[in-house]
Amino acid sequence: MTYEERGTWVYLVVVLGTYGVYLGIVLSQLATTPAGDIDYVGPLLWSIGISIASAIVLRILVEMVTPRASQRADDRDRDIARTAERLGAWPLVAGAVAALVLAILRVDYFWIANAVYLGFAAQAVLTSIIRIGLYRRGF
Repeated sequence: MTYEERGTWVYLVVVLGTYGVYLGIVLSQLATTPAGDIDYVGPLLWSIGISIASAIVLRILVEMVTPRASQRADDRDRDIARTAERLGAWPLVAGAVAALVLAILRVDYFWIANAVYLGFAAQAVLTSIIRIGLYRRGF
């Protein structure tokens, strides 16, 4: 497994974990509280911050446990990254369009922010899955 592929696995696990925890916190409030009254900003920002920090820390720990001779990306790594970013971008676009439509409809900020965050999380997951697939099945 290459350096870049291991980093992609770390990123995928972190995004799924932090977004899952965020959804658990917010959806549990949604069952009893109107959307406009839910305090989602704090959990959203904490989720993003923890995601960034834990991705960095876990990537370092993975590399300490299983070091690789080379940490440099080669042409194959760059091609895989470029292809995955191109193919995996549509959830981010869909989230932005959904947020735009929700803003035009003057829906509560809760739904707009969550549409954008869902787009970011879905893009990260899809791009990671595509990258791992390209590493595993060949490019």
